[in-house]
Amino acid sequence: MKTTVKSPLRDILARNMRLLRAERGWSQEFLAAEAGVNRTYLSAVERSEQNISLDNIYKIAVALDVPAWTLLQEAKTT
Repeated sequence: MKTTVKSPLRDILARNMRLLRAERGWSQEFLAAEAGVNRTYLSAVERSEQNISLDNIYKIAVALDVPAWTLLQEAKTT
């Protein structure tokens, strides 16, 4: 697999996906099926190893029942 340079935004997306998936008690396989993407691809996105298209961000957001922008929002620190 071609590796790409990690970016802070991909790290944020990966963290948010993992947190939202864990909150729901979903496996990667379940989320991938709900979103209509490959589980291996989803796993690579969750590890910040794979670039992701806007279309796939949207599919994952729909599956998680959240607005797409929330997947890209950095957690606020207090």
